[in-house]
Parts: sequence; structure tokens; C-alpha cells
Amino acid sequence: MAKQIQAIRGMNDILPEQTGRWQYFEAIIRDLLASYGYSEIRMPIVEQTDLFKRSIGEVTDIVEKEMYTFDDRNGDSLTLRPEGTASCVRAGNEHGLLYNQTRRMWYMGPMFRHERPQKGRYRQFHQVGVETFGLQGPDIDAELILMTARLWKKLGLSEFLTLELNSLASNAARAAYRDALTAYLREHMALLDEDSVRRLDSNPLRILDSKNPAMAEMLAQAPKLSEYWDEESRAHFAELCARLDAAGISYVHNERLVRGLDYYNRTVFEWVTASLGAQGTVCAGGRYDGLVEQLGGKATPAVGFAMGVERLVLMLEQLDQQSLPREVDVYILAATQDAEIPAQQLAEQIRDQVTGLRVMLHCGGGKFAKQMKKADQSGAELALILGTDEVQNNQVTIKYLRQEKAQETLTYAALTEVLGALVAK
Repeated sequence: MAKQIQAIRGMNDILPEQTGRWQYFEAIIRDLLASYGYSEIRMPIVEQTDLFKRSIGEVTDIVEKEMYTFDDRNGDSLTLRPEGTASCVRAGNEHGLLYNQTRRMWYMGPMFRHERPQKGRYRQFHQVGVETFGLQGPDIDAELILMTARLWKKLGLSEFLTLELNSLASNAARAAYRDALTAYLREHMALLDEDSVRRLDSNPLRILDSKNPAMAEMLAQAPKLSEYWDEESRAHFAELCARLDAAGISYVHNERLVRGLDYYNRTVFEWVTASLGAQGTVCAGGRYDGLVEQLGGKATPAVGFAMGVERLVLMLEQLDQQSLPREVDVYILAATQDAEIPAQQLAEQIRDQVTGLRVMLHCGGGKFAKQMKKADQSGAELALILGTDEVQNNQVTIKYLRQEKAQETLTYAALTEVLGALVAK
């Protein structure tokens, strides 16, 4: 027997028993984004490697350790996208969508990072990303946060998520802070772990994000970024907070929230939960006003966020916050062999006449009792039974699978009314 081939570690199948929650989430997010006037964009999953080196930063964990990079047959270095913002900006620049325009866009799809797989973290994972361009005020920052808060409410997750908020200020202010932080950390070199020592010269702000408990007290005494904010950034953050306060959105000002990508400035935020263990961030974003120009476009203000679909689906599953729709409404079966073709015709007729009804036709024959067992296992509300008598009299027998209600035999016209009522429920 040939050796069975299995999926690559960290790249998981989403099985039919699991896709219901994915479809539930995807339907809600699509409706929500449409209600805010956002348009979908779809980008390729493979990009030039230089796109991510220039945007994310060469001295980051993603670029140094996690990207799936390879040379194609032409010798070009290509990378499976590890995140969506850079691809969205590249597409916007390439197709003239951004300069001197206002854009609100979103995307959904797989991303790829070679990191240690664990619960809620995979090597192929899925994100919903939302990006806005051409708007520089705190009003659009607030809209994105209000949008996510509305999503949690629709999903029934609000009480399990906390908003953390910070500002990285301007590039100049952050550079001054970086110098002060680096000087402080050098005074405590003996306490730094190996990863922090490596980051000290290249990306010292990321050290603030360390989860090493041995460094916690030392980092708590480190200089605060807010002490170095420029006045314009301070006013921007204050206005954002005022808008969130007016909307009744609770938040925590986390001075150590810095985000892991080099392109952020000013507003940064994360929605975090204690329900998923170590993988507590389910949505993160912020402002990246310099990225469009950095990738070859004209200077354009921008702000966005991305959320991890796997983590949110896992929360829905663990907290059982929603009842999934039935996959099948009606199961049609033939009690006799001469009813098999009429049963198939009936299935097509119902699909023509009753929009939105999920109809499954029993295929493969078999004894009537086994067919009824399949009907019950399908989760359908009704079983429609055709036998010799029903075919001859142009009738259908209905068996109610989820109600204590006697089965009945109806004409096709009466059946259409019953099925229409089922869709309306």
C-alpha cells in the first residue's frame, strides 16, 4: 500500500463539520463591512519578497524567521504573503487607487508564516483586513474601532474582549523615545534575554512587548513613549479617546503596546481576550501614514486593522455564542424504485420555486428505513417522501423530523406553501 500523504504541519484542513462556523462568521463580517460602505479587494497570495522587506522591516521576526520565500524558475525571489496590508498598498499604487483619493477597502484570505504551530496559531492562517486611505483625522481611526466593537456585539463576544490603545506618535518623536529607551535598556543589559539583546540595536521598541516574566519589573520602569509625544500626536490621541468615550467604548491605554511591524505611526490598537490562552490578540491595527510613499506611491495617510479568523472561530466554538443555521432544510427520498426519477424532478422543481431553501435529495437507493435515518442525520426540518401512490396522485407525504406533528400528504400546491413558510422562519 502506498504511503498516505498528510497535510503540512501547521496547514490545517477545515472540515465540513467545521465550515458552518466559518460561513457564519464570514456572512456577518461581509454584511457589516458593506453597511459601512467598504469595498472588497482581492490580492494574489504570492508577491515579490522585496515588498515585505520594505514594508514590514528587514529586522523583524516575520522577515527574519517566518516568511515562506523561494526563487521561482526565473530566479525572482517570491514570498507567500505573511500579512495583507503591504499587498493592499502595492495593489493600490499599481492601479492608481490611492493618490488624492479616499478609499475604504477590505479583504479576506490566507496568510503564511513559518512559526511554531499551536492552538490559535498556524502556518497557514486566515485574516480579514480592513484598510482606509486618504483620511488623516482621528474620526476614521474611531470608525474602525467602532466597527470592530459592533462586530463583537453581533458575534456575542463583547464581554470577552478588551480594547488596548496607544499612540506611536510621529517618526521624530518615536526616534527620540527610541534613543531614551535604548539608553535605559543598556543600563540593564544583565536582565535582557537573548532575544532582547538581539533587538536592542535593530528594534528596541519590540522589547517592550516581551512576555519574559524576569524582565517585567525592569520594563515597567522603562521610559514611557507618551512622555515623548509631539503636540499634534497628543491632540490626535486625545480626540480619538474622546470619540470612543462618547460612543461608550471602554479601553485601556497600554503604554507598552507597540505592534510588531515597522510601518505603524500614531494610533495602534489591539482587541485581546483571556479565552484563548497565550494567543490572546484577535484583532490588531493602527495608522501607517508613511507606507504608501515607502512603497513607491505619493504620500497618503492610511489606517487599518486585521483580525485572525481562526482565533475568532475558536472563540465562537469554545463559548458557543451562536446557533448555526441548518445545512439542510428538506430531505427528499423515494420509498419505491418507480418514485426515484419523480423524486429528483421534485427536488429540482422545489429549487426553482422556493428561493433560499436548502434541499438534499437522497441518492444511492437503499431500504426505506435507512433512507429515513439519513434524513434525520441530515438535520433537515422535513422529510418529503414519494412512493407509488404519491406519484400517481401528484402528492407528497411530509414527515416532520423536529416537531411532534403527525405526517401528512399534500398536493404540490399545498407543499409549496409549507416550504415557503419554512424559509420565512
